[in-house]
Amino acid sequence: MIDTAAIVTGHTRGLGAAIAHHLLARDTRVLGIARNTNDELASRHGGHLTQTRLDLADSAALARWLEDGHMTRFIGPSRTALLINNAGLLQPIGPLEVQDADAVARAVTVNVTAVLMLSAAFAAATSGLRDRRILHVSSGAGSKAYAGWSVYCATKAALDHHVRAVMLDRTPALRIGSVAPGVIDTDMQAEIRATTEDRFPERQRFEDMKREGRLRSADDAGRAVVELLLSDAFGREAVTDLRRG
Repeated sequence: MIDTAAIVTGHTRGLGAAIAHHLLARDTRVLGIARNTNDELASRHGGHLTQTRLDLADSAALARWLEDGHMTRFIGPSRTALLINNAGLLQPIGPLEVQDADAVARAVTVNVTAVLMLSAAFAAATSGLRDRRILHVSSGAGSKAYAGWSVYCATKAALDHHVRAVMLDRTPALRIGSVAPGVIDTDMQAEIRATTEDRFPERQRFEDMKREGRLRSADDAGRAVVELLLSDAFGREAVTDLRRG
């Protein structure tokens, strides 16, 4: 798949690192965007990985990066282009009265604003391609509300609805889908378990899942996401929950 170019946000750890790895293992060129770099991926996959250090919470910096044409140059002459919007923030956790305004703004910017900016720029940069695909990494929290997660739930629901609306545009040769990968054993899960019950009443459920070995590995989830993204089935449904097969 050397003629395929993929852009992956949040590629330095967890699910994002796994998605990037499984794409690179298929000889896909990958551009990883994150605040830091992934030295392990770079050492394993060499020249197929390009990395950009960028804080997606800084909309002005992202706008400048896009205006400078970095995305267009990376995609270049590729036949297929992929955008995987994986980066996301869980905080702030807790009821409204304890939510820090700056944390709310940061979460909405990373989880929604950056995703919509990148998606619009990607659609414009790939207008001549016959195969271009956008995948938003969503969550079951996009359809099920959780106490303490009002910001996270709202931002994931926004991604799901963004996909539904874009599908109505019927943009030529563009497939888009929102994917909930299930409960994965990542740093985000550790963050959940470290939260006090007064801020997240369902913490015990996630502790039980960890103790009972019911968390999906990041590698397994990353492989499943990539297989779906590259399949003919991708884009038929607006929202796919991998826990349902």
